[in-house]
Amino acid sequence: MKLTKYEHACFTVEKDGKLLIVDPGGWTTDLPALESVVAIVVTHEHPDHFDVNALGAIIGHNPDAHIYAHEDITRQFGDTLPATAVVAGEGIEAGPFKLEFYGGEHATIHPDMPVAANLGVMINGKIYYPGDSFVRPDRPVDVLALPTAAPWLKISETFDFLTAVKPRLAFPTHDAISSDVGKQLSDRMVPIFAEKVGTTYQRLHEPIEIDE
Repeated sequence: MKLTKYEHACFTVEKDGKLLIVDPGGWTTDLPALESVVAIVVTHEHPDHFDVNALGAIIGHNPDAHIYAHEDITRQFGDTLPATAVVAGEGIEAGPFKLEFYGGEHATIHPDMPVAANLGVMINGKIYYPGDSFVRPDRPVDVLALPTAAPWLKISETFDFLTAVKPRLAFPTHDAISSDVGKQLSDRMVPIFAEKVGTTYQRLHEPIEIDE
């Protein structure tokens, strides 16, 4: 599989010439017009992850692609976009991708703010992304998409999540809120904790290959 990271929380996984896109939201401005997309996962309805116009453009270019998301998202489409509602604990297959969903709720931003539905996703038993949460999967993780900056987290929670999951490789995500200096700070601090559990921490500037 080939993993490619884009701005903020978006990334793609390629296998057997087919593509999966995760969270092509409004804060991702560098996602090109991709071919051979079979599935799109949207973890929750906040606009930095969920952009109807972006989804429509992807489907328009890939009419056989299908969106998988919580019902709070899929019910907004009506008949306009091909979508299936999924829930935590469910597993589905989309082309060469096996998707398993975890969690159910967004991390708390503030007690006075409503909590959105949120689904973490495991891809082919290898790549795990918790969305906007620190929900842990019930299995080992090879590659972890690690949230490093958000209104809902403290960097200490990022450290604790990383050391609890113990992936082979972790890459930072959900960091459009950070300046370049802020990203450099995360890149200095996170490896201190990654090394404690034998994890390689790597900011992904180029696509990487993942063995299955």
